[in-house]
Amino acid sequence: MPRPAPPELASRRALLSAALGAAPGVALGAGLSAVLAGCATTSAEAPPVDSSHPAQGQDSRALFLILHYTGESLADSLRILTQQAVSAHYLVGDQAQPVVYRLVDESRRAWHAGDSAWQGHTMLNASSIGFEIVNPGPRSQPDGSRLFAPYPPAQINTLIGLVRDIQARHGIRPDRILGHSDIAPQRKLDPGPAFPWRALAEAGLLRWPDAAQLRLHTAVLQRRFPDALPEPAWWQDMLAQVGYSVPRHGQLDSATRQVIAAFQMKYRPARYDGLPDRETAVWLQAVVTTDAADTAANRGAGTLPSGATQPGESAVCQG
Repeated sequence: MPRPAPPELASRRALLSAALGAAPGVALGAGLSAVLAGCATTSAEAPPVDSSHPAQGQDSRALFLILHYTGESLADSLRILTQQAVSAHYLVGDQAQPVVYRLVDESRRAWHAGDSAWQGHTMLNASSIGFEIVNPGPRSQPDGSRLFAPYPPAQINTLIGLVRDIQARHGIRPDRILGHSDIAPQRKLDPGPAFPWRALAEAGLLRWPDAAQLRLHTAVLQRRFPDALPEPAWWQDMLAQVGYSVPRHGQLDSATRQVIAAFQMKYRPARYDGLPDRETAVWLQAVVTTDAADTAANRGAGTLPSGATQPGESAVCQG
């Protein structure tokens, strides 16, 4: 049974529906950059700067890519994301040939993540690039259930090309391409269970356990827990290893179930009720093992910094 929509989803829709007027300048990419460049000023008192000695000890400030659905039409999405106190770096349209709109320059902070955490980093607006995808999100059905709208293949192909380019330019790790529900599982559902994460994995953007790995971990779990599921503390520890912010008190409370549901939406979307089951346990252990092996390989190859970068703090935002 799907979990109820958190109140923040309703408030986001209210904010979207309250936006009035037309979005000025739909082609925002080059136009916005030109406007910003034209407004830039240089202080006459600033000394000349020698930039001929770049340091080796540096990387991008962008550590994460965060995916959202807008929950509204393209026109409404453009209005709110350009005229209200919520924004994203990119908006991917739902046209037959989807258009990508740049709303915030990558060098600046967009207000899309809100209260968020991943792998010990918090308030991820300051250290992420945000993508809004035009998609209506969940719709209530006559029987009280909710149906999540699918994402058109053309839209996903466009998104994959955009993510691949940005991931390569900023050196963003595969385990840091995330949904809003990953970084804020207590209050967010997007991009939802209909989002095709496996397609991103097949494009080489994410790590994804294969059938052989799932069989291996099925056998491992059967040997370790032959008669019952793992205790709540095991679930909390494994979810924390993936990167989720999760309670660590050893109880299967509502907050822990919300995090399990977020994991299920991504890896086992056929059922995302937040209840522990053996299939979810297999996926969880396989993901932890896959991510750990990939991280170790990257560190050994010298492609992954060993230290954590401070994410910074973001302003209070509506996203």
